[in-house]
Amino acid sequence: MSEKKIIFSGAQPSGKMTLGNYLGAIQNWTKLQDEYDCFYSVVDLHAITVPQEAKDLRANTMQLLAQYLACGLDPEKNTIFIQSHVSAHTELMWILNTMTYMGELSRMTQFKDKSQKSEANLNAGLFTYPVLMAADILLYQTDLVPVGEDQKQHLELARDLASRFNNRYSPTFKVPEPFIPKEVGRVMSLQEPTKKMSKSDENENAFILLADDADTIRRKIKRSVTDSLGIINYTDEQPGIKNLLEIYSQLGNKSIEELLSMYEGKGYGVFKEDVAEVIVESLRPIREKYNDLLNNKDYLEQVYAIGADKAERQARKTLRKVYKKVGLIERKYLPR
Repeated sequence: MSEKKIIFSGAQPSGKMTLGNYLGAIQNWTKLQDEYDCFYSVVDLHAITVPQEAKDLRANTMQLLAQYLACGLDPEKNTIFIQSHVSAHTELMWILNTMTYMGELSRMTQFKDKSQKSEANLNAGLFTYPVLMAADILLYQTDLVPVGEDQKQHLELARDLASRFNNRYSPTFKVPEPFIPKEVGRVMSLQEPTKKMSKSDENENAFILLADDADTIRRKIKRSVTDSLGIINYTDEQPGIKNLLEIYSQLGNKSIEELLSMYEGKGYGVFKEDVAEVIVESLRPIREKYNDLLNNKDYLEQVYAIGADKAERQARKTLRKVYKKVGLIERKYLPR
């Protein structure tokens, strides 16, 4: 076992990643790959809790994998794999299901929100997917999990289940801790800057995709909501300008103070043009590498095959211990 601490994280293949996903998560992941033993999964099983077109899910899965790599995740340094390729995730989920209380799951904020929006598709998967998330994390004896505000409740469930299993049977799982980077980029909607940027927003001008071309980025920034004050200042009273300043600061490696000095007395038009160019040039190498990777299916298949093999070996170690402790008989294989 590696002496490095283990990090696990995953993202659903529900479409292309946004600038918010990059600055809020993926950019930080690339800084962890030398210091930690990192497992990054494309969690396709989570995605099917809502109806999916099979061809779209397959395409989105490959696109997310390509974007992981294009953003700088090195498959030599990280274990990068597709969740459904490691069956231990669903096997451990079943064991943990038997130890999870209905009341715990019914209190999950995301389930409450989704159940109100998706009454026609209120399936058991929506209710129990936090248990699958716990299995994702606990399988790899994870020390640290990068989490945002919307996932803290799910990590708490994983911690509770780890402790519950350990107390009932004997120490088996590490109890994971949240990993909160010192610098986290929070990117807000370009149309409603008091809300977080989201690719599920109905207004396509509200978000920037990593795969957007230069003209699309310029158009979206030009249309971004600001205010009528006409002064570039970093204040909560000007959330649109504040959001653009933070994007510029993170991608342009300039402090907010430097930017305020640079744009003192200048109008929003000039400022927006410069913000757009910083985004365009920052995302250009990512977009170009992403497009190259999508045209190299053999390489992507090699990455996810190797990743699944590495993940499987680690996951099976944990699952064998779990099966033995709960009293399941180990399978014997016939000689061939």
